[in-house]
Amino acid sequence: MGRKGEGVFEGVIERGRSLGDAFWLVVSLLYAASRAVPSLSISVWDSDGEFLLIESAFALPRWLNPESSANRVFIRRGELHIVPKDRFPTNPSLEDALDAVRSDEIETRAPDPVQDAINRRIEGYPERARENIHRVTVRVPLPVAQVLKVEPCLISLAVEGFYDRDVDSMKHAARMERFLKSDNGEIEMVRVAVMMSRAMYAQLVQQSFQAPNLYPMPSREEGPAAYGEAELGMKIACGFEMMYQERRRSGEKGTGSTWEVFRKSLESSGCFEGLLPGSKEYQRIMEDAFQYYKSTTLFSRTREIMNAPVRRIDEILSMPHSADDFKGIELPPNDDESWLYNGEDELNLALQERQKEMEEYEAAKKQRKLKQKAAESGSNSLTNNFNVGDISESMQEFVRKVSSFQGAEVPENRKSKAVELDADQFFKAMESVLGGISHEGAAGDADFEGASSSSDMEFDDSEDGSDFAEEGGDKDNEDTFMQSYTDALNKELTSTTLGKSFVRAERSSNENEGPSNATEDMDEELTPVDVDFNLVKNFLDSFSSQQGLPGPASNLLGLMGVNVPPDAKKE
Repeated sequence: MGRKGEGVFEGVIERGRSLGDAFWLVVSLLYAASRAVPSLSISVWDSDGEFLLIESAFALPRWLNPESSANRVFIRRGELHIVPKDRFPTNPSLEDALDAVRSDEIETRAPDPVQDAINRRIEGYPERARENIHRVTVRVPLPVAQVLKVEPCLISLAVEGFYDRDVDSMKHAARMERFLKSDNGEIEMVRVAVMMSRAMYAQLVQQSFQAPNLYPMPSREEGPAAYGEAELGMKIACGFEMMYQERRRSGEKGTGSTWEVFRKSLESSGCFEGLLPGSKEYQRIMEDAFQYYKSTTLFSRTREIMNAPVRRIDEILSMPHSADDFKGIELPPNDDESWLYNGEDELNLALQERQKEMEEYEAAKKQRKLKQKAAESGSNSLTNNFNVGDISESMQEFVRKVSSFQGAEVPENRKSKAVELDADQFFKAMESVLGGISHEGAAGDADFEGASSSSDMEFDDSEDGSDFAEEGGDKDNEDTFMQSYTDALNKELTSTTLGKSFVRAERSSNENEGPSNATEDMDEELTPVDVDFNLVKNFLDSFSSQQGLPGPASNLLGLMGVNVPPDAKKE
């Protein structure tokens, strides 16, 4: 636990399977310290990360995950605080996060379900920790006894080293270079009383382990009590040796659990994709990644954590000590271990608590699904009442409406006003642009005329259109211009593939009768374009491409009074 600033502390707790109650005892003390000093903000984590969030996983906000939790979780005034995402969409700096936690204007207190989950874990401490302590007498080498005498808390790391042993760490136990060999001769064995949690004791007793060849073990003829003390002490001594050597090696290299997490993240991100482990390119990338890891603060922090027990053990064993320090001491009797075989009720209670948390989480999840389903049913009702024909009808009505210099108008139950326009001048300008294209010159390009002739939507002689023609005063000029414009448009589009992109209307049974040698291309050319269908299709394609966001299709349809439900194209 290190001081980080005024009223701010951050620390790392190494939590293993064997720490058990001692771990939560520390957490409960941190909560008590934050209550005693209201200005104190505490950030604490272990090798798994923000372990307080892990313990309350079923009650956390859905946005909170290991990637988004950096500098967000604090213990303050006896409660858990989480810096909200709406204030900091990305992970905040430590200074900004602390300012938010201190501020009375920003609500950082975690929800009650999260508080309850943490409080259930620390409830009853420190008294609860004392109840789960088991005391037993063991026979160990003198260096192990000296370490346990000065730093009895290191028993947890020794048990963890023994329980999590692998083939590589077993090699250290076979040699016992630190705790069994001595320059002055053979190491003496002494009897000491050791206190550990019940979980640690169970991990030692329930594991079958053969003593290394060089480890001195008594004969079974000396009695089950003496042999039991020696066997349990042998497991503790081997655990100390494996823990010491592994931590010293990892500390020198700067590796550990944090490096393994970093390496796995590289693998999952595809850095080694297509490379064989051990290949030249694989090793090069791995070396570059490790050099980058060594430049981070995580590297120095990991080295500090891994080396701390090693340095402490070296300090203890460098002080004068002898077997005489442990002779003539009356050792207390061993604690009753009947709990080791009668813990069914406690196990069931723990399982029931976890099951209750899971049921509450599933109930909340089901409630969210019901709300989502209700929202979807409302959308489906809108879909059932939606008629795609409304789009084409509304569009035809829309184009008949007038427009002004301010843009398109969509009158609602009101008489349209005519647009003031000098039609003669407009026609002359357009014909000069078109270059006086004659009707005969474009007659041969009538293959694309279906796009305009299949619907009365374009150039319709509606009431508005007739008003416009009368005001222009020259019906013949208008017809000549329209024909010229249409011919020029058809000629321009004939050289493109645009005509094939339209869906054409189905032919009637009478139209299907004809010469058997008629080609499919000719049928397609003679079949008129289904303007209404293409209009609706293009509108829905545009609406779908908006992906629920505002856009031209939704705006125009809304302007025409057409409400398209979500995923209308799929429907």
